[in-house]
Amino acid sequence: MATIYAHGLRVSELPKLTISNVDSETGFLIVKQSKGKKDRRIPLNEECLVVLRRYYSAYKPKCFLFEGQKGLMYSTSSIRKILQRAVEKSQITKNVTPHTLRHSYATHLLEKGYDIRLIQVILGHKNIKTTQIYTHVSSKTISTVIIDLFMGEKAA
Repeated sequence: MATIYAHGLRVSELPKLTISNVDSETGFLIVKQSKGKKDRRIPLNEECLVVLRRYYSAYKPKCFLFEGQKGLMYSTSSIRKILQRAVEKSQITKNVTPHTLRHSYATHLLEKGYDIRLIQVILGHKNIKTTQIYTHVSSKTISTVIIDLFMGEKAA
């Protein structure tokens, strides 16, 4: 789940990742033949890389980065079930799906000031309008703006 969130992956992209898709030398996670049969390179999240290295040392996957039974590729339904169990165990009451993690990733990039066009490329969106869905303003951002405006008015 950390890999999905840390790189804004689609649930269909995670099971297809192979060990060679993690290029720590160049600092990119390479997603091959994703939606629209396109490849894309996503900046490798350093914190996630540390976790991936520990995972690799412990489980020694042969082909796929995350292998299911008998070294086969995980199904997307298995990934959804794993997330659902984690959500229940954490006693989270909101509906959380793998796409929620992708959406959160994009929203957090926006909140950090990343350009919408860069986010479009990272997410692999063909159309900027798809990426603009993530431009909704979070309550945290609204609060910050309100405080800044109030403080500015006070100072004046």
